[in-house]
Amino acid sequence: MVELVGDERLDYLLAENLRIIQSPSVFSFSLDAVLLAQFVYVPIQKGNIMDLCTGNGIIPLLLSKRTRGNITGVEIQERLAGMAERSFTFNGLEDRLKVINMDLKELPAMLENKKFDVVTCNPPYFPLTEQEEKINSNIHYAIARHEIECTLEDVVRVCSQITKQGGKVAFVHRPGRLLDIISLMRKYRIEPKRLQFVHSKLGKPANTLLIEGIKDGNPDLKILPPLLVYDENGEYTPEVREMLFGKEQS
Repeated sequence: MVELVGDERLDYLLAENLRIIQSPSVFSFSLDAVLLAQFVYVPIQKGNIMDLCTGNGIIPLLLSKRTRGNITGVEIQERLAGMAERSFTFNGLEDRLKVINMDLKELPAMLENKKFDVVTCNPPYFPLTEQEEKINSNIHYAIARHEIECTLEDVVRVCSQITKQGGKVAFVHRPGRLLDIISLMRKYRIEPKRLQFVHSKLGKPANTLLIEGIKDGNPDLKILPPLLVYDENGEYTPEVREMLFGKEQS
């Protein structure tokens, strides 16, 4: 049994045969997190992975099916961190998955010299330059979407500080921030190595980007083929359907 608080529910992650606690009053995971969990390189047999801005733990849960390594999530919102911890326990993954409830900016000092093989992050997308009325009045949504508790530069700097030399760092973000992301990655010694744009449909502008870099890597950026979410009939493309629902049985 799992303890559900208030309006929480236990949802299925169909492709992975896992369950996750979600709530309509806090930020639920989106396709972006699923895309990042599929995109990033992870060592199969062992290793230490960190997921910043982990929310309710969706990325650690998805990565747990791709690696036997240890995965740690960091989340500043206490309620979301609690949901992640209970989901990890419900799925019997508490030996490999854990969550830390803290401000990611304090993480390097807390870790001292500990470094990670892979660091992922699905950060807040929107800087605080928009008019205040565009910021959600629900503080859980506002923190998840806007750079209230951390900026893009905070995220990239901390990723670099906690990643081993030669380790991987991967982000999902909006294409409009691409130049900011690449500039900051290079500023903090993360060389961009793989970039993929995600489009809702063929012929539509990209609305999401996935990017992975190597700490102190050599310049050699590869642009991957674009990923389409929906086909011409408005149905998920086979690639995205497999991410969400698993391989179809023949």
